[in-house]
Amino acid sequence: MATVHLRIGDLVWGKLGRYPPWPGKIVSPPKDLKKPSGKKCFFVKFFGTEDHAWIKVEQLKPYHPHKEDMIKINKGKRFQQAVDAVEEFLKKARGREQASNNSAEENSKSNSDAKTKSSSAEARGRKNSTSTLKSSQAGESDDLSPKKRGRPPKDEKPGSSLEPISKRLKIFEEDTGSTSIQAADSTAVNGSITPTDKRIGFLGLGLMGSGIVANLLKMGHIVMVWNRTAEKCDLFIQEGARLGRTPAEVVSMCDVTFSCVSDPKAAKDLVLGPSGVLQGIRPGKCYVEMSTVDPDTVAELSQVITSRGGRFLEAPVSGSQQLSNDGMLVILAAGDRSLYEDCSSCFQAMGKTSFFLGEVGNAAKMMLILNMVHGSFMATIAEGLTLAQVTGQSQTTFLDILSHGQMASTFLDQKCQNVLQGNFKPDYYLKHIQKDLRLAIAMGDSVNHPTPMAAAANEVYKRAKALDQSDNDMSAVYRAYIH
Repeated sequence: MATVHLRIGDLVWGKLGRYPPWPGKIVSPPKDLKKPSGKKCFFVKFFGTEDHAWIKVEQLKPYHPHKEDMIKINKGKRFQQAVDAVEEFLKKARGREQASNNSAEENSKSNSDAKTKSSSAEARGRKNSTSTLKSSQAGESDDLSPKKRGRPPKDEKPGSSLEPISKRLKIFEEDTGSTSIQAADSTAVNGSITPTDKRIGFLGLGLMGSGIVANLLKMGHIVMVWNRTAEKCDLFIQEGARLGRTPAEVVSMCDVTFSCVSDPKAAKDLVLGPSGVLQGIRPGKCYVEMSTVDPDTVAELSQVITSRGGRFLEAPVSGSQQLSNDGMLVILAAGDRSLYEDCSSCFQAMGKTSFFLGEVGNAAKMMLILNMVHGSFMATIAEGLTLAQVTGQSQTTFLDILSHGQMASTFLDQKCQNVLQGNFKPDYYLKHIQKDLRLAIAMGDSVNHPTPMAAAANEVYKRAKALDQSDNDMSAVYRAYIH
């Protein structure tokens, strides 16, 4: 990738662990604070907050080139306030620069006038000129002295967003191996959220579900959890969640129950199986299916839930584990419109935006189409990377060119970095994207619509699964081309 040189004073976007990128300025660290050993990083003061942090260089991006993209993917009152603080800082800097330029022009004009007036008394003029020059040099030296360079501008009052704060110094380290359920800062990501007073149930604590529950808890929701592997519930119990012994118990104890599991079979077993959801449904109970399944499955689940007097909403999510942790998912909902509105605070906690798409089945269809595009795109990128390699082209340069063109995106950057680093820790399971491709192809067949690109991509993912890549990230499809 292109090398970006950063230095003290630069404005940047810095990423703190699982938190979304935030605007900041590279500053000198306090003298008593040592740089973390073995890491190339900068000390950053974040706008609109009292936080400082050592940030690894790969987690930093220059402010101006990435401003537009960051504003598109982030939201919330505090985020906007932070961006406004940056713009105010830039406005003041431009004002000081303009004032400095105007002052220099006035000095130049004064010197020129003084030179003209002194022409009638050359000797005295030379003496005065020499005196003036010495005075001017002394003044410049004084203005640029280390003491005055370190003095804050007059318009930056103590307590401003740029004031170095050592009293509340916070050091963040990205811990990729941590099992912490720390979620996104509600005020930073989604603004002010008032949690519903309804009791929330959640079934399924996989890659997506874990981040969703963490954010629900952090935003103040009352949550009861269940997972097939009970040990996964422990972290959430420590954070204030209640434990449900069965899906039926969770539904019977809660007003609204969400589920997020791996595939259509798992979704149906959860509802129709022993001690399943259906046994806890009675009039007024609400069930929200967040799994990515086919339209027929979601229609069947809707029918059995509503036949017992329950209310049903499908709400699959577009995103990844990282976006789930950050509370930045996109929710696609369909079904009971009033239930969609009742889930407002929950959707705000877990996502950056939500769409209501009408009748049951529409969200499942849209979700499969989106994932069909994602899966096909990833397979194409993997194909391009391997073709670059076998033809003697630099994979790094190939990705650098892509990242500076119209195809640039966070998805592209993250997945390509996975390939370059050989790190396929799952952010979205390869087996799940292959399942989504298979379901999308079947949906196309049901309406006699050709899906040749998706079909070709599906074969590549099946090849990757045969190479034991099922439980790796979807970017591991790359390995299907090199074996």
